[in-house]
Amino acid sequence: MRDFLYPANLSNICYEREGKRRRISSYDRKGGNDDRVHLAAGENRILAEMNKPGLITHIWITIATDSRKPEPDYLRRMVLRMYWDGEEQPSVEVPVGDFFGMGHAQTRNFVSAPLQMSPEDGKGFNCWFPMPFQKARIEMENECAVPMTVYFYFDYEEYEALPEGMLRFHAQWRRENPTKGISDEGMENKDFLFSGENVTGDDNYVILEAEGRGHYVGCHLNIHNLRDTSKWDWPGEGDDMIFIDGESWPPQLHGTGTEDYVNMAWCPTQEYNAPYHGIILPGKDNWKDKITYYRYHIQDPVMFEKSVRVTIEHGHNNHRSDDWSSTAYWYQTEPHKEFPKLLEVEERLPYYEEVL
Repeated sequence: MRDFLYPANLSNICYEREGKRRRISSYDRKGGNDDRVHLAAGENRILAEMNKPGLITHIWITIATDSRKPEPDYLRRMVLRMYWDGEEQPSVEVPVGDFFGMGHAQTRNFVSAPLQMSPEDGKGFNCWFPMPFQKARIEMENECAVPMTVYFYFDYEEYEALPEGMLRFHAQWRRENPTKGISDEGMENKDFLFSGENVTGDDNYVILEAEGRGHYVGCHLNIHNLRDTSKWDWPGEGDDMIFIDGESWPPQLHGTGTEDYVNMAWCPTQEYNAPYHGIILPGKDNWKDKITYYRYHIQDPVMFEKSVRVTIEHGHNNHRSDDWSSTAYWYQTEPHKEFPKLLEVEERLPYYEEVL
């Protein structure tokens, strides 16, 4: 067997490949057209199990209610979990919509290299992150009040053995609503947005804390601007700070602003999709309402030997109190640090402003 098992791409597709192409899908086992899995309200279901070494190369999922009537916020009410090599704790635990790169329990057509939401209206979910395993189990939990139907493909390659050095894929969702900021009462707007010094990073929004050896490969960030003001109200301006192997402030990877971390400039207001960075939702006038950015470190993974703490300020000097959520993606050795307990379903739901 060759000493590499990399996902196929344009640079290596001409080489011989080891293994066998496999798929687990929701096709109708009776030969009919009921090509879906039905999840009752409150049900947790195993969607796929693989018991030989392999590499997941592609996932496609779409979801609907059994009745075809809209189920509000189902993308935050349904949770995707993945377990590698017989582990008891999941390596992936993320609400379904957030796993595929978009927050706020919304869908949008967008394209990145590892994650995509495709027509119609972004409801065709695709993941291209490679996921090696000795054994694998993939589950979905339906915390909606009604039954839901799930259509899926899990495409993978099956091998006799995995080569050494293949790390396991991980994904974790977090939310802080609201972030712990300060009051702007009695402050000039420019002072609220730009003043103060953060020389520790202690109160930053935490995207990821992991222990072991591996590399962080990116995230998407969701912000709901909760500030009640007509003044200039850019909710970014927070520096990214990534602390590797327990280093103190300032970390080697210290950035210059929210839009800079996601490779944009000047408080962006335009939708944009690139392979490794973009804005799926830019917010409304004055950056009000909901925003989603993504930044994937595919060409520039952040390696760590013992631990990594990925953080970003919520507004400069952590002044702002907005609704932040995120999904982090990374690879590492097992066992991994146990995830924080996933928020209860009511605490996961998006915030909606009252329309007067």
